[in-house]
Amino acid sequence: MDGVWQSRFWRALPRVLRPASLGFMTIPAPDTGYWWDQRYREGSDRWELGAPAPPLQQFLREHGQAPKPPGRVLVPGCGRGHEAALLASLGFEVVGLDFSGEAVPEARRLHGEEAGRLTWLQADLLDAEALEAAGLGTASCVGVLEHTCYCAIDPALRPRYRQAVARLLQPEGWLLGLFWCHGRPGGPPYGSDAEQLVRDFSAAGFVSELWEPATNSAPGPDNQPRDNEWLGLWRRAAH
Repeated sequence: MDGVWQSRFWRALPRVLRPASLGFMTIPAPDTGYWWDQRYREGSDRWELGAPAPPLQQFLREHGQAPKPPGRVLVPGCGRGHEAALLASLGFEVVGLDFSGEAVPEARRLHGEEAGRLTWLQADLLDAEALEAAGLGTASCVGVLEHTCYCAIDPALRPRYRQAVARLLQPEGWLLGLFWCHGRPGGPPYGSDAEQLVRDFSAAGFVSELWEPATNSAPGPDNQPRDNEWLGLWRRAAH
């Protein structure tokens, strides 16, 4: 089964059946928690830096346009939680979200948990019902921080990502993201076109405040320069 048809096969099943009923499959699809669980178990999570991404850390600590606390911030696809922990240290109330059953316990182990400061949730960003049940309803967040979630999502699902973020943000709430705008085929990580990405978020009701090539990016897995990261700050339109 090639990758395209395999992905369609998995998506045709109810989400709750995918990991449990299809765990015997040797090549799970990358839009399932089971696939990402394998990456963590095998140590093949090559996006892992062991710390917050340097461009995000520098921006949040030093840039004049950096969002300021207080407020609840969601970090979708938080992985081991380094960016979520950084935001909590700056004074935000942070929810680290991931649908991997391996990532969330690891984030909790590394960074702890404290109600009202830093909590972790295993759920799918695109599952509005699950988020609502966890207290993440419409306009429940002042900010969303994006790093490696957007590039992990099948491009066909990205409109739903933008809709989900817009729904979660308060009017004039912020989206800060480090986006991997590479042009290689396939994925994950799936690439983006920097100009098209801006058009897509603008069409989803976001107003751009900053969009520029990132500086101080961490090297890639093979210590190669990563010169295709872009840093963006958007606000959800007030109306």
